[in-house]
Amino acid sequence: MLFKLFLLFTVIPFIELALLIKIGTMIGIFETILIIVITGMAGALMVRSAGIECLFRIKKNMDSGIIPTDDLFLGLLILMAGAFLLTPGLITDAAGFILLIPATREFVKNCLKKYVRMKLDQARLNHDIM
Repeated sequence: MLFKLFLLFTVIPFIELALLIKIGTMIGIFETILIIVITGMAGALMVRSAGIECLFRIKKNMDSGIIPTDDLFLGLLILMAGAFLLTPGLITDAAGFILLIPATREFVKNCLKKYVRMKLDQARLNHDIM
């Protein structure tokens, strides 16, 4: 797991940097910086809007006595989208914007729920064996 995190935090930034340098040489440094700033600002506004909407749904469900598990997963994905969008780079921006699209966010939420359920079942099985 540590090796995967190491790769994630070293390989992705190098790819992002190479891509930004390539784009900077093609369209210019100012334009490249402008793209980064505009995507960051647009992303922040979109994350804020999606986050507020998610918080209202969570509050509404809790007021109704419903445990808002789906909305908590969606909130986590919105938070991840915000982190991606605040990170300078085009790949992370694309990942952030993809997580802000409701249909893809729903798909990723379902995959995340299956993954968490599988890990919990494995942990329960390992605990039962001991």
